[in-house]
Amino acid sequence: MKKTLIAMSGGVDSSVAALLVKQAGGEPIGVTLALNETPGEELFHGEKTCCSVDDINDARRVCARLDIPFYVFNFKEAFKEEVIDRFISTYQRGETPNPCIDCNKHIKFGRLLQRAREIGCDTICTGHYAQVEYDEASGRYLLKKGLDAQKDQSYMLYSLTQEQLAHTQFPLGGLTKPQVRAIAEENGLINARKRDSQDICFVPDGDYASFIERATGTLFPPGDFVSPNGQVYGTHKGIIHYTIGQRKGLGLSFPQPMYVTKIDTQKNQVTLAPHEALFSATVTAREINLIACESLTAPIRAQVKLRYRHAPQPALVEQTGPDALTVTFDESQRAATPGQALVVYDGDTVIGGGVIA
Repeated sequence: MKKTLIAMSGGVDSSVAALLVKQAGGEPIGVTLALNETPGEELFHGEKTCCSVDDINDARRVCARLDIPFYVFNFKEAFKEEVIDRFISTYQRGETPNPCIDCNKHIKFGRLLQRAREIGCDTICTGHYAQVEYDEASGRYLLKKGLDAQKDQSYMLYSLTQEQLAHTQFPLGGLTKPQVRAIAEENGLINARKRDSQDICFVPDGDYASFIERATGTLFPPGDFVSPNGQVYGTHKGIIHYTIGQRKGLGLSFPQPMYVTKIDTQKNQVTLAPHEALFSATVTAREINLIACESLTAPIRAQVKLRYRHAPQPALVEQTGPDALTVTFDESQRAATPGQALVVYDGDTVIGGGVIA
């Protein structure tokens, strides 16, 4: 019987994943990652977040119900280094981070997989809505979209390696969210109706700027709002308050809606322009990870997402270096935001992706 380490957030998805592994004849071991500042002290709280003390207790109760072992791993230092510090430095560069992707890459499928092997587990399992398939023709593991289009999380998992995919299970990939909740209800799981987490767990109030200033002990000084040709419009509150495509919260009045189109950390300037200035046909990516192939030896036709909720758009994708992709869309796309992920699809299969440069 294969031992599987189940990453349990305390939510319904990971709980049902554990149940399905057990029903399939596996030997699940539940584990929640404690990411708190100090064990026993709740850094993250609120019903829209994950990783809280209440979530740990919910996961423990589910494991008791399923009669499987449960552990808590303290990944506080790794989480700070690999997720929180990256989040802060990305904003400091004038970019917009995606900490959930970093958490998947470095913590859930990096550190946790390593720990799983140390305690004799063959695979890890999560409640993500995605699918893994082995392709005999290419000899590679493929990452595919989850069946539920509204819940598909393949975008968030584009950075997984062949080694990680080979030792990962996604039992919910072929299910819809209503089916998952129904399974939880039928099996008496206490979190069957628990709300999904929505906010970044370490910034539950959504005030990223205040969090970064508290964490760094640094105040980011005001600077100029400018036009694309350098005309000064007014004063901004500090660059970490803004992201590409932002319209609200600028504190200025214009005859037409104006949007953030550029953040210059060297000059401490935020460029504002009308909506049409947000559109671009060509987008480049760095820090790339390819799943469906070792490399792109020639340009390919594919569909590309620039954000989690962005509908995949047809484009020509070319690998322009060992760690670079250039994407040329058939139609210009809005607000390609440096720091966010660009993910390339062939239908339901993730070819790979990278960080928008």
